[in-house]
Amino acid sequence: MLGADADREPVLARDDGRDRELLQEIAAGKRGALEQLYFNYHGRLGQFLARLTGRRDAIEEAINDTFWIVWQKAAQFRGDSRPSTWIMGIAWRCGLKALRRSGPLPPEHGEATLDALSSIDSTLAAEELREWLDSGLRSLPVEQRATMELAYFLGHSCEEIGAIMNCPVNTVKARMFQARIKLRNLLPTLAGAPSKEKLNHE
Repeated sequence: MLGADADREPVLARDDGRDRELLQEIAAGKRGALEQLYFNYHGRLGQFLARLTGRRDAIEEAINDTFWIVWQKAAQFRGDSRPSTWIMGIAWRCGLKALRRSGPLPPEHGEATLDALSSIDSTLAAEELREWLDSGLRSLPVEQRATMELAYFLGHSCEEIGAIMNCPVNTVKARMFQARIKLRNLLPTLAGAPSKEKLNHE
């Protein structure tokens, strides 16, 4: 079972030292360093931004906008946070802009949480579990969806998420709590089990 404060390794390994070096090189105008950072982050930014909009054109637009800002402002990175936190913060803001321009894909299901995974039969295929979880996450409000993505799939701490999304840590924890409640209600239904509401009406 996943918890907000559980110890965990990031899903995607991060080399802070190398990222800092690349940012210093970018600040010095080295385009090769920008290309390397783009290569290192493209996959994880795409995964994160897909939770916001689901539109491939908007995702790529937000990624390109992110690295354009990185190119322009690399010299402003002072090392007060992890490079990944700084970059994800830029991507979050670019993603919101892309979302306002293009709009999200309509969610496929109603309300949606990770805690509910433990209640789904363990013999179900991993691909089905992931599909149900993706469906549940798509139904969440954008702030909750991004918070869960940053925490559970990209391995950021609550403090880092607060820095990325420019909000207090307590707000991050509240969003995670609200998202888990919504997901807990939905995921068993996606797995084929009747919801509590349905049972109460039978």
